[in-house]
Amino acid sequence: MNTPDAARAAPPGAPGTPGRRQRVVMHVDMDAFYASVELRRRPELAGRPVYVGGAHRGVVLSANYEARAFGIVGGMSSAAARRLCPQAAAVPPDFDAYTEVSAGIGAVFESVTAHVEMASIDEAYLDVTGGLRAFGSARALGEYLRALVADEQGITCSVGIGPNKFIAKVASGRAKPDGLIEVPPGGEAAFLHPLRVERIWGVGESTAGKLHRLGITTVADLAHTPVDVLQRAFGRHQGRLLAELAWGRDEHRVIARPGERGVGCQETFAHDIDDPVRLRAELLRVTATVARRMRRAGVLGRVVTLTVRFTDFRTVSRSGTLVGPTDCTGELYEQVLALYDRLGLQRVRLRRVGIRVQGLVEAGKAYRQPTLDAPDRGWREAELAVDAVRRKFGPRGVELAVLAGTPRPGAAVPRHR
Repeated sequence: MNTPDAARAAPPGAPGTPGRRQRVVMHVDMDAFYASVELRRRPELAGRPVYVGGAHRGVVLSANYEARAFGIVGGMSSAAARRLCPQAAAVPPDFDAYTEVSAGIGAVFESVTAHVEMASIDEAYLDVTGGLRAFGSARALGEYLRALVADEQGITCSVGIGPNKFIAKVASGRAKPDGLIEVPPGGEAAFLHPLRVERIWGVGESTAGKLHRLGITTVADLAHTPVDVLQRAFGRHQGRLLAELAWGRDEHRVIARPGERGVGCQETFAHDIDDPVRLRAELLRVTATVARRMRRAGVLGRVVTLTVRFTDFRTVSRSGTLVGPTDCTGELYEQVLALYDRLGLQRVRLRRVGIRVQGLVEAGKAYRQPTLDAPDRGWREAELAVDAVRRKFGPRGVELAVLAGTPRPGAAVPRHR
């Protein structure tokens, strides 16, 4: 992606300089997040312009891409949105639903790396520098995450990959909607320089206007402007920062949120469930997802936590500890059922279930103490083979027999025109 001209123009120490270890950072951003969550449970609105906000008062919180084609954007008044597109469907916000989906997305990210920084409810930075071995490449990992989010949450996301947070953020914006762009080390200048200066972090309307008055309209213009000129115009710190970013240089690290690492998954049902047979099937579905994520991350776990949410939004959790660490679906599911039985629920309607496994150890370093009643360890090898099939043919390539034909909790993924 780099060009000879860009390579000659790059100052010493710019990204791609030989001998400097490059990190691999992803920025994953949900596409029209609030609107996509609403469309997931309102499939009849698919293909129509939709925005989340008041029908006549208030502001637009999110708009799908069909609505954006009419000029409707977040932060606009609902009245202005109605004038731009009278036929648009206005949907009131449901922040509980958005928070639940965000937590599910965060669990997907944490299943592949411990270095996850949730920048907001609908975007995150992931440092995957040390976690690419199981996936082969950063692009393969990015596509895997996009498929998981779509399969489990029924919404799409865009992924940017680069050697730092800034490049990854710009790349994800360029990938929208529902895409992936990777900027390899050494390709920062070729990627950034054709863009408008408004793409640079911190360049808002006021800063952009000042840059334009200096004759600087593209990132390439900015990169080739002497630093002292920028510092006289914007101050010592901001002038230097603009010069650094114009060459794709960013020293900010991904800052993971505190807390013990765990692998988890949760499902919010399209319709509340009170059928014990159906509920046990959903618990198995979620457990199988958690077990797959653990095997993919190369970890085993001992502490299993089951969380259930009732229709009135009350939430209850129970935890249990296994004899030894495992990543096998059957062993985890046995513990999950024991925890569920401890709740003593009798035909109670549930809105959501979640499973999280903690007490993690690396699979290659764990010692599994055999017991007389230990299940057949051949199941782990069988599950690893199934994982390989799913990676090749997609998340629905192989399904547990008891789950075959059962509907997933989310609706179909909305498609963008």
